[in-house]
Amino acid sequence: MNAGEDFSLRGKIAATAAAVALTIALGAVDYFTGREWAISAFYLLPTCLAGWMAGRSAGFAVGVLCAGTWFLSDVFSGPAYQHPLIPVWNAIMLFVFFFIIVWLLTAFRSSHYHLEQKVECRTAALRLEMEERKRLEQAKLQGERLAVVGSMAAQVAHEIRNPLGSISLNLDLVERELNVFANSNGSSATECRVLLHEMRSQVSRIRQVLQEYLRFARMPKSERAAVSLKGFLEEKLNFVQPLLDQKHVDLRRMLDPNLPPVCVDAEQLWEAVLNLIRNALDAMPDGGNLTVTAQRHGAEALISISDNGRGMTEEEARHLFVPFFTTKSDGTGLGLAYTQRVINEHGGRIDCATARGKGSTFSIQLPLAVAA
Repeated sequence: MNAGEDFSLRGKIAATAAAVALTIALGAVDYFTGREWAISAFYLLPTCLAGWMAGRSAGFAVGVLCAGTWFLSDVFSGPAYQHPLIPVWNAIMLFVFFFIIVWLLTAFRSSHYHLEQKVECRTAALRLEMEERKRLEQAKLQGERLAVVGSMAAQVAHEIRNPLGSISLNLDLVERELNVFANSNGSSATECRVLLHEMRSQVSRIRQVLQEYLRFARMPKSERAAVSLKGFLEEKLNFVQPLLDQKHVDLRRMLDPNLPPVCVDAEQLWEAVLNLIRNALDAMPDGGNLTVTAQRHGAEALISISDNGRGMTEEEARHLFVPFFTTKSDGTGLGLAYTQRVINEHGGRIDCATARGKGSTFSIQLPLAVAA
């Protein structure tokens, strides 16, 4: 019993006790005045009090008490009746009157309570609907702004990519001329070559970031088809097996052969899964165990990719899918963001469970294909 229920129970007991005390007081007044004050109608007060505050049963009980009190005061101090059963009949009729009043009063109270509950529920639902509509409007406005910014950024990235190609070409020409100059003069150009190599590597990194950003911003429309995850993953994992052997990583597969197909773009899904496998390999530089599972989870297919690598901190896990956030010296921070977008575009979701020093598990949930 909680505090609210305890207070309600105490209130009912107090109301019933007050009604009983009022009944006794009325009976005493009725008896000592010799019924000259004609206060029979006042017996309705404790009956209504008990019925309204404590409920129908308490109202009936106090009604019986009022009728009995009235009957006793009538018998011992009232006038003489022609028939001894007349007081009994009057007491019964009085109780019937109390019964009807209590029944109607409690019915009204119940209807009033349910009406208040319905109004409160509808008000709360309306408030939630208004808040949700406001949130959706804000999200729509934010999405439109982000779409404009994304379109502008993609255009800028596209415009930068062309000059980078020209810079790379000119670096090659400069290196060629430097080699000719060094050979003709017999002098060493090692330091210049190192600088050119560094410049070329930085240009390549910028080009890589731009390519991944453009892929993220302009992801092509998916061409979906029913795909059996077991066969699909078996084929793709066989393809990356040499890389896993090279990294001294033991691959464990747990693929449900009875898993229904999913409707996906196979190439986009593999790019997403491959990003997760590469991250797992980076987390296990000295080798380890990689576990890939595919099983049914209700009306969805669940793909899990687990490693026993170094795991992530809470800060890293919180920014896991944030674009351009990376802990790798040569990373772009767009791989997981692209993976999340692919999964979202397919109506699924991706989650990560990680522990520092114990490894990470990425879980992809995709809706099963609807049977024709």
